[in-house]
Amino acid sequence: MRRLGLCLLAAVFPAVLPALAADPFEDFEPVENALVVAAPAPARDGDDPVVQRGRYLVNLLGCASCHTDGALIGAPEEARALAGSQVGIAISDPMRVRYPAVVYPPNLTPHPTAGLGNWSEEDIARLLREGMSRHGGRALPVMPWQSYARLAEEDAVAIARYLQRLAPNPHRAPAQVPEGEPASAPYVHVGLYQRR
Repeated sequence: MRRLGLCLLAAVFPAVLPALAADPFEDFEPVENALVVAAPAPARDGDDPVVQRGRYLVNLLGCASCHTDGALIGAPEEARALAGSQVGIAISDPMRVRYPAVVYPPNLTPHPTAGLGNWSEEDIARLLREGMSRHGGRALPVMPWQSYARLAEEDAVAIARYLQRLAPNPHRAPAQVPEGEPASAPYVHVGLYQRR
């Protein structure tokens, strides 16, 4: 009979990961992420009920817990709330891959070059509900668009309108790192593993 166990792994990897030893968790450092990071007040139209609803939903869905610099390692920087993260999320199995693919949560503010400044409400709502970017690319599963697909259209639009009313922040998240290449910025690896 197989014993079933779940191990939740949350660890910060250094920029250059040494070879995995017999104990695949030897190089991991446990961290406490900031599970609740408040969505910032909008810079304009704060009394608009649709914008208020969007902020409520962003708080409810926990968007700032990934898209805020430092939140993934328990030290969120409020000045960069929803402006992307310098700490990424590895999406490859740490017990199998020495250099995992890493995604850095992007800037969700309406900054024209660093954020969503060139996205329409419809573009943002489509990403939330269908997982498709305005350029036709599919969002990675680390972005929980599959769960958001059940959002009512008016709720997706409310989130989009709220994000467009934030103060534009020029902070840039690092580019995604493909599997097999070392990351130059820190990242966490979160996953569920079944013991055989």
